[in-house]
Amino acid sequence: MKASYLIFHTRLGWMGILGSTAGLKRIILPQTSPEVVISKLSNHLVRASEDASFFGDLPFRLRQYLNGEWVSFADRLDLAEATPFQRSVYQVVRSIPHGKTRSYAWVAQQIEMPRAARAVGQALARNPLPIVVPCHRVVGIKGDLCGFKEGLEMKRCLLDIERGAWRQCFSELSLDQSNALSREF
Repeated sequence: MKASYLIFHTRLGWMGILGSTAGLKRIILPQTSPEVVISKLSNHLVRASEDASFFGDLPFRLRQYLNGEWVSFADRLDLAEATPFQRSVYQVVRSIPHGKTRSYAWVAQQIEMPRAARAVGQALARNPLPIVVPCHRVVGIKGDLCGFKEGLEMKRCLLDIERGAWRQCFSELSLDQSNALSREF
């Protein structure tokens, strides 16, 4: 199965995407350098070649999203490495509207496993496709931010972007990330 990847720059830093002929496999959220993105993709690059055309307009749509625009991500996904439980969680999370949040318990109820809120959190911690599978929209039962692989600052930033306050991201991200971002403007 052919695999391709692309590393590209956005207003928040360098991102990476990896896909196969079956669909999108990985998204690396904005990082401070292309080298960091490569290191996060390294286990998957052995059989992959760099190919911008493979992904169509996905890099453009990700940039639009990070610019605060509403974007549809109806892309085909290659979730062959996910368990059936994880796939059901990802499917529900993809249904959460742009700019809205839902609790881990809500997701558990949607998959008809009301006591599985903690397992939902574990599945989302393994989400290979942030933004496309918008796990940042899943919060604690009282609306508190918790459990995000790239850090709560990034989770808050993505939520801020969706509510039209993307400039707030610069004050919320870590100093190293903010310094890299300031060069973009």
